[in-house]
Amino acid sequence: MRVDVFTCLPQLLEPALSESLLGKARESGVLDVKVHDLRDHTTDRHRSVDDTPFGGGPGMVLAPDPIFRAVESVNPSRPLFLLGPGGRRFDQAMAAELAAGAGFSLLCGRYEGVDERVREHLVDDELSIGDFVLAGGEVAAFVVVEAVTRLVPGVMGNEASAEDESFGQGLLEYPHYTRPAEFRGWPVPEVLRSGDHGRVARWRRAQSLARTVDRRPDLVAARGGMSDEDRALLREFGLE
Repeated sequence: MRVDVFTCLPQLLEPALSESLLGKARESGVLDVKVHDLRDHTTDRHRSVDDTPFGGGPGMVLAPDPIFRAVESVNPSRPLFLLGPGGRRFDQAMAAELAAGAGFSLLCGRYEGVDERVREHLVDDELSIGDFVLAGGEVAAFVVVEAVTRLVPGVMGNEASAEDESFGQGLLEYPHYTRPAEFRGWPVPEVLRSGDHGRVARWRRAQSLARTVDRRPDLVAARGGMSDEDRALLREFGLE
């Protein structure tokens, strides 16, 4: 998979994208992630990427020329997304959709935003990671790249890990335990030590349902509510 990221602050992204699973996947060639500095495509001696807004107002705006030059010189993977608060909400379903493709690109906003002609004539879409404001799109870019690329085959050591986790089936993930079997008087649930894999699977499903109902009822509503089978499973483990 190829991912291109355009930013005026590459020093914020490169260290994060070079560590852990992402770093290993880049080294092995599973991922081709490139960070492009918009300042390399400026024409003035100050390497300016921003300017004052027409009509007045506070702050600065990312100018169109360096952005167009950067994108056109790279011919990046499409779709190219602008990261900003007005975009589509990025979620696990979209991460899976992008992971199934050959690649994508991200443009990091900064200052008061980007010249509207970038939005209208250069990018393909806009993405938002939530209803809050950041100083720039670099943090959002890392979120999107990590969420997507960890789903690409060969990135994670255990491919099953990506299939059985929060939001994968519209539910929060079940509780996890490891050794010791008892810690400070708190034991691991007996079912997880029973060796009965079928019962363990049912318990985990019941725990996911109960946790989602308690903490994220909106996810349950989005799935169409609780089915009779779901309710029976909760009753089996005393969780209804």
